[in-house]
Amino acid sequence: MFGYHGKILRVNLSESRITEEELPEDMVRKYLGGGGVATRYLYDEVVAGADPLGAENRLIFMTGPLTGTASPSAARYSVVAKSPLTGIWAQANSGGDWGPALKRTGYDGIIFEGVALKPVYLVIEEDRAELKDAAGLWGQSVSETYRSIHAELGDRFNVTCIGIAGENQVKYAAIMNNQHHAVGRCGMGAVMGSKNLKAIAVNGRKPVTLADPFAFAKSARKQYDMLNQAIIKIGFETFGTNMMMDQVHARGGLPVKNWQSSNCSHIDEIGAIALYEKLLEERTGCFGCNLHCNRRTRIKSGPYQGIKGEGPHYETIAVFGGMCFNDNLEAIANMSYLCSDYGLDTISTGNTIGFAMECYEKGILTRTDTEGMELKFGDPAATIELVHRIARREGIGDLLAEGVMRASQKLGGGSEDFAMHVKGLELPGYDPRAVQLAGLAYATANRGGDHMTGYVHGPALCDYSLLVVDESQPKDRLVADPEEVRIVKDLEDTLVVFDCLGICKFVGFDLPASELVNSVVYGLGWDFSLDELKMSGERVYNLARAFSIREGLTAAGDTLPRRLLEQPLPDGPARGHVVQLAPLLDAYYELRKWDKDSGRPKPAKLEQLGLMDIIPDIWGHQLGDLMTEAISNRGR
Repeated sequence: MFGYHGKILRVNLSESRITEEELPEDMVRKYLGGGGVATRYLYDEVVAGADPLGAENRLIFMTGPLTGTASPSAARYSVVAKSPLTGIWAQANSGGDWGPALKRTGYDGIIFEGVALKPVYLVIEEDRAELKDAAGLWGQSVSETYRSIHAELGDRFNVTCIGIAGENQVKYAAIMNNQHHAVGRCGMGAVMGSKNLKAIAVNGRKPVTLADPFAFAKSARKQYDMLNQAIIKIGFETFGTNMMMDQVHARGGLPVKNWQSSNCSHIDEIGAIALYEKLLEERTGCFGCNLHCNRRTRIKSGPYQGIKGEGPHYETIAVFGGMCFNDNLEAIANMSYLCSDYGLDTISTGNTIGFAMECYEKGILTRTDTEGMELKFGDPAATIELVHRIARREGIGDLLAEGVMRASQKLGGGSEDFAMHVKGLELPGYDPRAVQLAGLAYATANRGGDHMTGYVHGPALCDYSLLVVDESQPKDRLVADPEEVRIVKDLEDTLVVFDCLGICKFVGFDLPASELVNSVVYGLGWDFSLDELKMSGERVYNLARAFSIREGLTAAGDTLPRRLLEQPLPDGPARGHVVQLAPLLDAYYELRKWDKDSGRPKPAKLEQLGLMDIIPDIWGHQLGDLMTEAISNRGR
C-alpha cells in the first residue's frame, strides 16, 4: 500500500498480548488515514455507553498517508478515543517528530484496548514490539520519563508519554511527545493513564513507499517554495504563534478575566514583541516544516530565572495571560513549562483556573474551600500553585481536575452562567462575540468547544481562498449572516482532511487545494479528485458526529455558554455584541442535512456519504417512518 506500510499493532493491555493486523486499503481510501481511520475503528469497537476510563474504551494512535514523507510539515499523528472530559468522540493530534518516528517502525498505527494490571510502556523497534515494566517510571514527570527511558534504551528512541496528570486521570490530561508537543485536548492523557500505560518508545528506519516518488518530490519542492513566500511564514519565524496576540486583541477577541472583558491592559507585556525580546532563544519547527512556529525559550530574570523549555504559544498566553489576567510573561512561561512536564492541556487548565478565580470573586468559592488560598485574577503565584494542585489532585485541585463543566455542576451558585465550555470542552482563546461565525464553529465542533475544527479566526493570518472552501471570509465578522455558514461547514470538512493526511493545519491553510490532491495522487497512486477529497472530510465529520449521537448527544448540545449568548461584551471593538447563534445554527443544519430537532445526520446524507451501516444505530425505531416518508415524497 503506497503511503502506508499496511500494518497496525493491536495491544491488549489486559492480556499483555500484542498482535499485528492488516490496515485495509479500502478503509484508507474511504477515510484517508489519521483521525479518519481511527474514528472508524473507534465507532466499530467501542460500544455505546462505554466508560471512557474503562477497559472497553480504545486509545488509537494513527498516522496519515503523508506522515513522515517529504510533504511540508508531514509530522502529525492523531489520537482518538471516547473522551473522559466530554463523554463523546474525541481526537487530538500533535507534531514534533514522534509521528514520523512511529511510521519508520513499519507500523501505521496502534490500537490499545483493556487495562494493564500494573504500569507498562510499549517499545517498538523495526517490526518488533514488547511491553515493559513501567513501575519505576510511574510517578515521574514527562522530562524524567524521557531521561529514564533514554537511559535504559538509548536516545535513538523517540518517546511519547504521560506525566503525573495523566496518571492521576485529570480529565484534561495530555499526552506529550518531544517533551513539549502535546496531544492536548479532550483528556487523551487520562485515557492513557487509566490503562496503566506510561509511554510508547519507537525506533526504526523503514521508509514510506510512494506511488510516484519523483512526481511527489517535485510537488513537495513546489509546496515548500510556496510556503517560503507566504505571509504566515514571515510572522511565524519572527514571532511564533504569539503573533496572533496583538491581532486578536485589536479585534476585541481576546478573552479577559474568564470572558468578562476583552480589554487586556497589559497586552504589551505579553504580546508578540515581548516574547521575542524577553524569552526567545531559538526558532524551531516540526519534522519537515519550514514555518518554524515553535520557540525554544529561557526565563532570564525574576524568581524563575534559568528555567527553559518550549513555548509558550498563543493559546497558553491567552489563557494564563488573558483569562487569568497575569501580566508577568516569565511567570506565564513557567506555567507553560509546568503544564508540559505534568502533561496538562494548557487551554483547559487556564480556563479552569480562570473559572475558579471568578467563582472566588463572586463568593462561590471561599478560603475554606481553597485551604486559605486567595484566588485573585492577576496573581501569578496563585495560578502556578493551582497548576500544581490540579496535576496532583490536591485540595481544590481535585475538583478543578474534573474540568469546568463538572466543577460548575458541583458548585452551583450561578456558576453555570460563566462556565466557559461547549459539550464539556473548555473554550480556546478567541471570543466569538468578536467573530460571529466562530460561535457557530464552537457550537458545532465535534469534540466540543474548539478553534481548530473550524478555524474562523484565520483571516487575521491566512487567505482562505486557497483552501477547499467555496467562499473566503465573512463580509462582516460582527454580523451573523446565515448565508455565510458554508464557510464554517467547509472549514470543518477541510480541517478534518488535514488531520487525516497527517499535515499541519497552518501549512494546509497556505497551500492550494490542488496541491493537496497532487500529494494524494502522487503519494498513494489513486485516481483522486478534489470532490473526493471534500467528500472524505465530510464523511469523517459525519461519522464522528454519529459516534457522539450514539453516546447521547442531541441538538441541545450545539450551544454556547450563557455569557456569550446573553451578556454583551462591555468594552473593546466588539462592545455590545453577543453571539446570534440561532439563525446560524438553523442554516447550518439545513446545509449539513442534519435533523434540526435531534441534531442527527439524516439517513439520505449518510447514504450519500457511504455510511449506510450506521443509519440504524442513530435512527433506530424511527427509521421505518423516515423510509415511508421518503417513499411518499418521491411519489409526489
